[in-house]
Amino acid sequence: MTRVAAIDCGTNSIRLLVADVDPAAGTLTDLDRRMEIVRLGQGVDRTGRLAPEALDRTFAACRAYAKVIEKLGAERVRFVATSASRDAENREEFVRGVVGILGVEPEVISGEEEAEFSFIGATRELTARHAVPTPYLVLDIGGGSTEFVLGVEHAQAARSVDIGCVRLTERHLHDDPPSPEQIARARADIEAGIDAAAAAVPLGEARSLVGLAGSVTTVAGIALDLPEYDSTKIHHSRLSAAQVREITERLLRSTHAERAAIPVMHPGRVDVIGAGALILHVIMERLGLPEVVVSEHDILDGIAYSLVEPGAR
Repeated sequence: MTRVAAIDCGTNSIRLLVADVDPAAGTLTDLDRRMEIVRLGQGVDRTGRLAPEALDRTFAACRAYAKVIEKLGAERVRFVATSASRDAENREEFVRGVVGILGVEPEVISGEEEAEFSFIGATRELTARHAVPTPYLVLDIGGGSTEFVLGVEHAQAARSVDIGCVRLTERHLHDDPPSPEQIARARADIEAGIDAAAAAVPLGEARSLVGLAGSVTTVAGIALDLPEYDSTKIHHSRLSAAQVREITERLLRSTHAERAAIPVMHPGRVDVIGAGALILHVIMERLGLPEVVVSEHDILDGIAYSLVEPGAR
């Protein structure tokens, strides 16, 4: 058993997992799992740079995480940075700040590597314990990008495309609620992203869709009508395509105040959840997938496994 700490820093959020991993049994036991919405990718699509205030928010979260890691005594730490820091001209400023706080260099991984970690984290339990047909199509909807990865026990084909809930909101969904024309433009971007993914991943071979990250889990919480966010009830829940369509339409016609009043809604997702739900809906509609299996285990778990299993890197 090895105690590890995994950090995933994306466009919208930064998350920490401290866990005990047993590579022989293929098990992972959570000790601490948390998230902060820092919006590191604020304005990156427009300016090409990480904003000073976004860096400040991210570094504050890193300082809090450093205290947790030290308190729990993690033996190994890995920090993975994704879409926003891949795109930014001033990414070295971000790297220096993280090293100064946590003592480890953030690995600015490719979208394909990101997808591989997501696949491992999301499907390890499904492969071992659940009768979910394969191949799986793992769909990781982030703030700046969405990863498509197809496989059985390991990823066989993957593609990252620049459609994410923050990116699409900043590009298109400017009104509250967004206009039909804005939604149509966002949908066109999603359709183009699916085309790009299909060029590298045989999407039609998927027998099960596994959905990851905050947009998907929030839609699941709404579908389950939970009085508050409960990851144990959301994890491995199944949503039909009809449920996803209904919730997406509801979110896109609601105001900021109405979305904020939804019990499972994290305050940092209120303004971007419409775009995130639309991405999920359009992909399910386009591929004719009848349901999505929702996973609370994702890239963080994949990063944690990679610290003790060389083959998971």
